[in-house]
Amino acid sequence: MSDRVPAFGLAEQGIVTPAEISWNFGTPQLVEEALRRGEGLLAKDGPLVVRTGQHTGRSAKDKFIVRDAETENTIWWDNNAALSPDHFAALKADFLKALGEKERLFVADLYGGSQAEHRVRVRVINELAWHNLFIRTLLVRPEAADLPGFTPEFTIIDLPSFRAVPARHGTRSETVIAVNLTEKLILIGGTAYAGEMKKSVFGILNYLLPAEGVMPMHCSANIGPEGDTAVFFGLSGTGKTTLSADASRTLIGDDEHGWSDTAVFNFEGGCYAKMIRLSSDAEPEIFATTRRFGTVLENVVIDPDTRELDLDDATHAENTRGAYPIEFISNCSRENMGPVPRNIVMLTADAFGVLPPIARLTPDQAMYHFLSGYTAKVAGTEIGVTEPEATFSTCFGAPFMPRHPSVYGNLLKDRIAKGGVTCWLVNTGWTGGKYGVGTRMPIKATRALLNAALDGSLNGVEFRHDENFGFDVPVSVPGVDAAILNPRDTWADKAEYDATAAKLVKLFTDNFAKFEAHVEEGVRAAAPRAAGSGEAQRQAEQAPVPAA
Repeated sequence: MSDRVPAFGLAEQGIVTPAEISWNFGTPQLVEEALRRGEGLLAKDGPLVVRTGQHTGRSAKDKFIVRDAETENTIWWDNNAALSPDHFAALKADFLKALGEKERLFVADLYGGSQAEHRVRVRVINELAWHNLFIRTLLVRPEAADLPGFTPEFTIIDLPSFRAVPARHGTRSETVIAVNLTEKLILIGGTAYAGEMKKSVFGILNYLLPAEGVMPMHCSANIGPEGDTAVFFGLSGTGKTTLSADASRTLIGDDEHGWSDTAVFNFEGGCYAKMIRLSSDAEPEIFATTRRFGTVLENVVIDPDTRELDLDDATHAENTRGAYPIEFISNCSRENMGPVPRNIVMLTADAFGVLPPIARLTPDQAMYHFLSGYTAKVAGTEIGVTEPEATFSTCFGAPFMPRHPSVYGNLLKDRIAKGGVTCWLVNTGWTGGKYGVGTRMPIKATRALLNAALDGSLNGVEFRHDENFGFDVPVSVPGVDAAILNPRDTWADKAEYDATAAKLVKLFTDNFAKFEAHVEEGVRAAAPRAAGSGEAQRQAEQAPVPAA
């Protein structure tokens, strides 16, 4: 293991501990350690199954950024909670003390970002072997030859056993995710939910890359047979992972990417998919990872005797997850990168059942919907969310956006214009009524519409202008039931649809008020407007649109 031990060790970082340090262990070693230490069970077909305890999702309200000279004028403080330098200093002192009391620590040196010019070097220090396996799976793994000379730019210390003291540390509870961009140090305590680590690295890149002119994105991405890259924006639960894992296209990644002048590149080296009620028929590529050694399954129910998995059982959590190396998807990109995109897809799970299954957006409409970031929070993704609820998460990832949304929105609009990119809005949410009345959009229909959009055939069909949102919606698409293309037609009570649509339009316009001063007139004009109830007006606004 000496070739995996860097010359720049913990002592060089001011971290003093008598603990045995397990440097840059591989997957088999970390699985062995996790099992030996009782951290999880090995399932029948090979994956490691673990429990995250009380926290089965992100603790968004327990995340803080240190407010100092570096961040005072660069952080979007309306969206990010501040922590004083003094409170962080006390927290850091207590974390270092806790490290000094550990008998064993697992340390991984990794990259955030696959494009060498734009990646960040990250060192992660864990008290749990399975946490170290998780982050080693999710981030980009350096070549063995790069490890001896590895010097971290950022360091993450993750101690689930640590308990913050609000009066001493300035926190909200015993749980804390504290980000110090000046010291380049992130401290995570009081939660065993491993996703906090991966999202912390995402936050780092979201802060650093805009200054380099690179667009950081909460998205999945894949490449078609003709070398056409597609980017899928969306919050957790909207289908980023599912829809990007398409056997006919090459997967770049499922969650976090950068868009540089030359490429779309994955920030990660693995995928983090929702596992609850996973189907081998609907999602065969992802389902197959639940039968592989090297996959980490969080909060999935397992029979302790037979070691059989029950992916349909939500006893431990609705937000069951699987982390696996991206190469477990057979058609993944070897470079973890692809060309700049030809298509952008914005995914939303519309809990109101108002939005069509697919719509074509102008560049101004694309920026409007990107800044709006409308979807429904999915049960279990965040603590306290037990059923879908309407939300606006700007840039389809507000919790991970340290800078003002206009920074990301303007970057996106510039790149769309330069690349002549076609933009689509896809509703993976409800049809035939709002949540509780209607049904979830059929995934087969979504895939058929996406395939038609990405291969260009959708541009040749007849479109209509949506009466509420102004974007173009296909009237009919081969292989897709035309009834679902016009949401109003799927509702039994048309008057109720009109009232619900008007409510959603108002939610959009009220939410966007805070962005109006930061965007051009064309984007402001892309706002939705509730249609009148008159049939003549409806027919006029639904007049066919010529094919592109």
